[in-house]
Parts: sequence; structure tokens; C-alpha cells
Amino acid sequence: MYPESLIADLESRARQLRRDVLQMVHAAGSGHLGGSLSAAEIMAALYFQHLRLDPQRPDWPERDRFILSKGHAAPVLYAALARRGFLPLDELRTLRQIGSRLQGHPDRLKLPGVEMTSGSLGHGLPVAVGLALAAQLQGAKWRTYLLLGDGELQAGLIWEGALMAAKNHLANLTAVVDQNDVQLDGPVHEIMPIEPLEAKWRAFNWNVLMVDGHNVRRLLESLDEAEQVHDRPTVIIARTTKGKGCSFMENQARWHGRAPNDEELACALEELGDD
Repeated sequence: MYPESLIADLESRARQLRRDVLQMVHAAGSGHLGGSLSAAEIMAALYFQHLRLDPQRPDWPERDRFILSKGHAAPVLYAALARRGFLPLDELRTLRQIGSRLQGHPDRLKLPGVEMTSGSLGHGLPVAVGLALAAQLQGAKWRTYLLLGDGELQAGLIWEGALMAAKNHLANLTAVVDQNDVQLDGPVHEIMPIEPLEAKWRAFNWNVLMVDGHNVRRLLESLDEAEQVHDRPTVIIARTTKGKGCSFMENQARWHGRAPNDEELACALEELGDD
């Protein structure tokens, strides 16, 4: 269904998002790299192909809503918004500076394109449920999309939201889980195991899709498939690699929230290449 040229373009955009994230966090001297890098293909598929948005009208009533529940991955959201035209590219270098709109976690009152001030983990799904329910009650056609971290699924609030979404048959809600299996203090499966994850979501009466979170084609197909489900919400469990694209950062908890020095940045950018 999707031409190879489009897939190649989105893969290139994902690499660009990674380069943006690395440079932003390096310039700021702080920020969350690992979970931003793992979500690059997910964000590229959403922002450059799937979401209905208008950067010239960020408050367009018919826009799709996207919520970054794992708000610490703000760098990849800011990069996607900038590359999509919601803010100037040169503003990315102001990440985490005093007075900047690009705070450590996204603030919907400061930046166009941000639907929720997030960062308190677990809150994104309940808010997304509220948005999807509002659209359902209004008979609106716009959809709500949500990006969750897998460590975030340790929060009970997530599962309360999941129950509410299933009860109300919110087929206009699609959640994506960035399952990179690494959180701040180590592997998710050691700190507080969440498996069997697929069975859990099915038990909560969600439609469940499993994908390689770095395979753009499968991500697009899964997002399309979710739109064909009319009786329940969908969750796409995307298996990813923390720190993807930079070999010395991959699957390393210490890169959850650490900025690279000059040498590390140069090494990472060299690995990613220049499109």
C-alpha cells in the first residue's frame, strides 16, 4: 500500500529527529535521550504521514489530537513539531533554557501543537480517554493518539483509564506503547515486570497489535488497521530499543536522562549519518 519512496522518506525523517534530539540535549546539557531516540520512527510515522494537522492553524477544531504521555521524551516531540512547521527550527537550540518555550516537559500553554502538559507519568491515558469521549459525544471525526512508555504502565492510573476507554467503546482512541524495556533505574522487566503485556490489554477489552517499533511500514499499517476497528480502542505495542541509532547508548539505563559530551555527540552523529 505504501510506496518505497514514502517509507524511505519517513526513515530519513526518523534519523533527522534523532540528530535533532542529540543536538538539543547536548546544547542544553540535560534532557532525556534514550526514550526520545527509541520513539523516532513512531513520531515520524505519526507526524509526517498519519496525523491530520495544520501547522498554520494549530487550534483547527478538526485536527487529530496527540498526547505525549511520557512527557520526559519532550525533545523528540519538539523536533517533530519543528520539522512539521509548528515552530522555527532554530528554536530547538533553546531547549531547557530559562525563558524558553521548550521546557523539560511539554507545556500546552506555551507551545502550539501541544495538547497536554505532561510529565507526571500515567496521566496521559486518562486525558486521552476524556478527549476521545468528547469527540464521540460530539459526533466529531477527529481521533486521539497517545504515546506511552512501558515503564509508565506500572502506574495504576493507566489501567483505570484503560477500563474507561473499553467501557465506552472508544474506537477513536489509539495508544502506542514504546516498549524499550528500560526505565530510569534499569530494565523494566526487573524493576516491575509488566508482562504478559499483550494479554493484559486484551483482558481490558482493547484491540491489540504487536509491531517492530522501528519498522515504519508496519507502524503505518497498524495505525491504519486501528482506524478500521469500530467497537473498542486499539493499543499498538511497539517493541523498540532504548537509545536506538547510537550503539553505545542502546539498552543503557544511564542514557535515560544524560546529555552527551562533545566527543559522544560527534560519535553518535557519525553513526546516524547525514541525509
